[in-house]
Amino acid sequence: MSEAESTSATRIAMCRPADRPEQARLYDLCFGKQDGLAVLPWRYDQNPHGEAVTFVARGPGGEPVSGYACSPRRALARGAPDSAAILGQTGDVMTHPDWRGRGVFSGLDRAAMAETRRRGWPVVFGLPNRRSEKIFTEKLGWRAVGRLRPWTFVLASDEGARAERLRAGRAAALAVPWAYWRGTLARGRLRDRAFERVDTLAIRRFGEEVDAVAAEVARRFPLMVQRDQRFLNWRFIEAPSGLFRAHGVYEPSGRMCGYAVVQLPRPGAGVGYLVDALGRDEVALAAALDAALGHLAKAAASVARAWAVEGSFWERELRRAGFRAGKRDDAKAIIVQIHRPEHPLARAALDPASWYFTDGDRDDETVS
Repeated sequence: MSEAESTSATRIAMCRPADRPEQARLYDLCFGKQDGLAVLPWRYDQNPHGEAVTFVARGPGGEPVSGYACSPRRALARGAPDSAAILGQTGDVMTHPDWRGRGVFSGLDRAAMAETRRRGWPVVFGLPNRRSEKIFTEKLGWRAVGRLRPWTFVLASDEGARAERLRAGRAAALAVPWAYWRGTLARGRLRDRAFERVDTLAIRRFGEEVDAVAAEVARRFPLMVQRDQRFLNWRFIEAPSGLFRAHGVYEPSGRMCGYAVVQLPRPGAGVGYLVDALGRDEVALAAALDAALGHLAKAAASVARAWAVEGSFWERELRRAGFRAGKRDDAKAIIVQIHRPEHPLARAALDPASWYFTDGDRDDETVS
């Protein structure tokens, strides 16, 4: 652990793999979990796009009191190889309850942004909650550029679906039978678009054939995380939770033309997640979305949920597939720090609606 900054109350230092057990203990304490020692090495050290930038602040007795991480994502602008660069994504903002409100996090953010700038990352983005957004934008110089909003597909007209839709309001809960009927019609349209044109199969791991699919889709977007087989297998198949399942979409010739990934409901929960999907064309994407919804229905999910940037391609596809919008109050801010404004990815970062961005691009191992 190398020292980065000191104050009268805390000492801030950058972490290395040997520091993960200490970070994991703080992670478990702050988030009420018990899986930090499995999740953090996976997230910080095994990512094929590179090692995360992580810091802790130590109290006077040397104990860690706050932590911060910035994970790398290799991205492309319009699929151009010469545009490839690492974007940073903030996560694991964690402060011991006894140290909250003392301004410790500000020093961690300054240290992390200095390090990502030194490494040449053109832009860093984050998805803070409403309370944290003000700290980032009003005190730390971040810029709010968009919103990420939840969308829900009603898979069953049951109590689980009503409980989940109640989050969007009493009217939404009462309308579950209607939403289920509308969703059934929407799934029928997805199947009609793909009928006898492609096949879907469950896949245990992604092969190199997915690289060509992702490269083709990336050319349509000013910013997309590189979805090659190494990244997809790390992000989903090798994830510590074991909750992800993937389906590939194939043309009659056997060529892969798309995929979808879902996150299964946790025990006792009625919510599953559509976390990622890709298709060469609308036929492949329709088949991928239908396969994902079908898998979650068979897994006894009452609803499927996905998050999308407001105004984005992904939001339009979710609406077209029968998803219903959540409350605007539930939206998360998208904030950015620009280090290299001349870079095409930095320019694209100012317009999140132009990104190809799904839950699979988020720093969290699972969606919740």
